[in-house]
Amino acid sequence: MTKRSFIRTGIGQDSHRFLPEDTSKPCVMGGLIFEDVPGFNANSDGDVVYHAICNAISSVTGILILGAIADDLCLKDGITDSEVYLKEAIKTLGDQKINHIAITIEAKRPKFKKKILPMRENIARVMGVAISQVGITATSGEGLTDFGCGDGIQCFAIITTEEWV
Repeated sequence: MTKRSFIRTGIGQDSHRFLPEDTSKPCVMGGLIFEDVPGFNANSDGDVVYHAICNAISSVTGILILGAIADDLCLKDGITDSEVYLKEAIKTLGDQKINHIAITIEAKRPKFKKKILPMRENIARVMGVAISQVGITATSGEGLTDFGCGDGIQCFAIITTEEWV
């Protein structure tokens, strides 16, 4: 019997508001700390990039990561590191090979120019893919939304996978 390739595409989104400026909680995105902005109003570290990727994986697999697996890890086990959630999400892909991850971030702040490459490297490491398989763009959205006005950050992720069956 000849094997056939199945390509799947998932889209995920996440957003969080910033905590007050005087908060001690760090801002974490793509597994990196951004020092020039406060952390996010979230039970976990609020990593909108990793959360959007988790939601994109859920879109591919139909398995709820955030709101189920991650909530259990956070609320029951006290795990607030979103990298742990992302690693759990990757496990749900089974035999599916990750072809590409595309990420777009909408935020007035912080500035992303110097962090894009380290975020790509971090995401590639966690997901077990080459850095060339991870793309990230960022926009201010021209101030048209709360994110573009600096109140928080919104992130979208698209993941493409392939499985031979």
